[in-house]
Amino acid sequence: MPRHSAPEDQSVRLLKVGERVRHILSELLTRQEVHDDVLSATTVSVTEVRMSPDLRIAKVYVKPLLGEDEDKVIKALQVNTAFFQREVATRLGLKFAPKLRFMADESFDVAFRIDSLLGDPRVRRDLEDED
Repeated sequence: MPRHSAPEDQSVRLLKVGERVRHILSELLTRQEVHDDVLSATTVSVTEVRMSPDLRIAKVYVKPLLGEDEDKVIKALQVNTAFFQREVATRLGLKFAPKLRFMADESFDVAFRIDSLLGDPRVRRDLEDED
């Protein structure tokens, strides 16, 4: 699972900038400021933004509501990356605008898989035997 590094590994500044970028992107998507049919028809959650140490690259993890049409949503976000970068640059006020890389957030799928494994009767039986 190529997920992100632990929050302890990042500086407070990286976390703050990442959270600010997440809020800006969430606001743009909620207000439907981007003119794209796929993004207008889907509710998209920006679950996390991870900044590179030099603040030049932002990995944006997104999840469409109920996980529907995830590939189409990621493609639409990638097509509109220039708009999002311009808006983030304007609202963020950093020396350099971060390059946005949109990715599907797989943490929900992993959590669901772990939950279903723990709910398996064989695993439950093994856990009860330990008590």
